[in-house]
Parts: sequence; C-alpha cells; structure tokens
Amino acid sequence: MLSPDRPDRRVSRVWELPATTNAIMRLADQLIELRIEKVTVESTSDYWRIWFYLLEARGLDVQLVNAREAKNLPGRPKTDKIDAVWSAKLTERGMLRPSFVPPKPIRTLRDYTRLRVDLTQERTRHWQRLEKLLEDALIKISSVASTLDTLSTRDMLEALIRGERNPWVLAGLARGRMKAKRAALVEALTGQFDEHHAELARMLLDQIDALTRQIDTLTTRIEELIGAIPEAGPPEQDLHDGEDRDANPGAGAAARPLPAVPRLAEIPGVGVTGAQAIIVEVGLDMTRFPTVEHLVSWAKLSPRIVQSGAKTSAGKTGKGNPYLKGVLGEAAAAAGRTDTFLGERYRRLVRRRGKLRAIVAVARSILVIVWHLLADPSARFSDLGADYYARRIDTDRRTRHLVQQLQALGHHVTLTTAA
Repeated sequence: MLSPDRPDRRVSRVWELPATTNAIMRLADQLIELRIEKVTVESTSDYWRIWFYLLEARGLDVQLVNAREAKNLPGRPKTDKIDAVWSAKLTERGMLRPSFVPPKPIRTLRDYTRLRVDLTQERTRHWQRLEKLLEDALIKISSVASTLDTLSTRDMLEALIRGERNPWVLAGLARGRMKAKRAALVEALTGQFDEHHAELARMLLDQIDALTRQIDTLTTRIEELIGAIPEAGPPEQDLHDGEDRDANPGAGAAARPLPAVPRLAEIPGVGVTGAQAIIVEVGLDMTRFPTVEHLVSWAKLSPRIVQSGAKTSAGKTGKGNPYLKGVLGEAAAAAGRTDTFLGERYRRLVRRRGKLRAIVAVARSILVIVWHLLADPSARFSDLGADYYARRIDTDRRTRHLVQQLQALGHHVTLTTAA
C-alpha cells in the first residue's frame, strides 16, 4: 500500500488478526480506508470462507488462489509473515490466477446438492452393509435380484425380519419379472437367518429409509432454489411491435427457450439430478470461462502434455472438482450404454484406450456440450447420431488402405462396384 507520509513510496505491514466476524469487518473498513484495490486469500481447507465472504460483502475485490500458486521459493525460510509478504508482491504484479468462486445463490444451492451426494453415498454404504449381513446369514438373494433396492427384495427382507424362514413362502413374495425366478429364489433364500440378523437388518433398513426421506427433502428444496434463480430460467424475449402478451399468451410459446436444467437433462446420461449438480458446480455465467477450453482445463478433464527434451508424454489430468468429476463420470458411464453419438464415442475409445480413459474422454465431451448450452440460453442439445463416425469416413481412402493391406499379404485385388 502507499505510505500516508510519502505517497510515492510503498510500504508493507503484517499483523495478526483473529478469524472472527467482527475482527474481519473491522479489517475490511481499514482496507477500504487505505484504498486497497485487491485482496488475495489463500485457499486452505474451509478456513478461507469467512475471509472471502465477509470481505466480498464489504465491496472489496477479493480473489481466492490455490496455495500452490502462492507458494514461496524453495530454500527460503517458511513463516506466515514471509508468505503474506510474498502473496502481496504476487498480487501487486498480477501473477496469481484466481480460483472460481460462484455467486452466493449458487453457493447456497451447492451446499444442498453436495449434501445430497454425500447422503446418497452413505445410503449406498448401508445397502452394502446389509448385503454383507445377508451373506453372513447365508442368504444369497443378491445373486438373483439385480439390486436389493427393489420392491420384491424389500418384501422378502421385511418377512425375514418378522420371523418367516420358509424359502417357498419368501419366494412367493416376488413381483413382476422376478416371479419367473422362483426356483432360484428358493435356493438363494435358504440360509441361517436368525434373530440377531433380523435386529441388525431392521436397524440398517431404518437408516436407509431415513436417508431416503432426507434425500427427497433435499431434492425438493433444490428444485425450489433453482427455480428462484433468474439465470436458471428462460431469458425474457422482447415482444414484436403491437404484440400483446396478455391478449395472446400462447404466442411464441413453442419458440421460448427452456430453463437450464431441462436443456442439460437432454444430454444422454445426465438427467435432471445430474444437470442440477453440474449447474451448481460450474455456475450459470459462462463468461467466467471465456472459452470451452478454459472450463475443461479448470475441471481437469483436458490432457496434459509433459515435455522434457525430445521426450513428450501425456500427464495425468489432475484432481479438479471431485463433485463435478463424479457427476460427469456417472453421466459418461450411462451415456456409454446408449445408442447415441456419446455412446458410440465411448465404445470406439474403450477398445483402444480402456474404460477409464474412455470415461474421461466422454466426460470431457459432455462438459463441452454443457458449456455451449449455458453460453447460449436459446441452444438445445441435438444428438449427432450413433452413425456419425461412419458417415464421416472417406470411402476412397479407406478402400485404398484395405487394398494395400491385402496386397501386402500377397493377394491380387480387383475391385468391382456393387450394384
């Protein structure tokens, strides 16, 4: 900052401050009085939040930076005072890249969606504990039913807890397509399920039901919060001269853009839940990411080149946002099972590069689509089709390549055009 005594001279001042609301608000007033133009906060766990939120609320230009970006030079003493001075110098010279921090409505929504992810994962762990308990009781129902989270298996589990042990009676509770597996169910339900298994299974099912209710509550609240964000809805369109919206409420309804969530949900494998999770992680303002490459690089889904001398190799993509990479990975795996362009892209890559690299590549493609949809509120997803690659094949070049392969094997090739 500038010296109050000599305006042409810069001075540095370092002092300790408790991380409390009142102390930080007093600091904000002091920084404003000293005409500080930019404040840098180092990202350390969740401790940066109180500094960033309060200073930003006072109107200061605050940037959050990765600790790796502001790391001091190696070989020098490591103290908080030296780190603070070094960060100030880097900030003054504009040598720090700020991290992405979404606006407050998105941050609030993010708390709900991330808790929903955590509770969903916890519910999955309870289902796994229940399956392990059934294995201990010699009940092999998971070998017949695709999952334990079905109406048929739930009825059988409830009957086991009530004391029913006859496998024929238990198998008779099957519904729908599981009725055809009656013989296999009888074998799977023949075991040694006793009272202590029943007591533990009851506890686990109660925990699963409680988590399900909480997840449903979070889902309802998330839908309400997204609906309250203006940017998440369709943009307002200007009426033509002389057009009265009240007189003709249906005019232009077909051409009116959809909200962000339904448009993203049209992407194969994403769905409504995935679209909500993606929006809260990347935000709705794509001006924060000038190009799609910026967004892909920030999400750590772009390949990294490592070059040393004449040797060039591909580096790891990096950690990135675990919640965003998680939902994109799930969407990519789901899209890989569809008869779409993304599904065909996954199948082409998995044969050459393996499942993990194929999922990362398809996740990157999904994120590219997301950027274009969010950058243009009127854009809609249009599938290129599973035959996209086949339609782009250069038939003449492909024919010459196949002929050369046959000739290399010692064959004489004569081509005849099919009728």
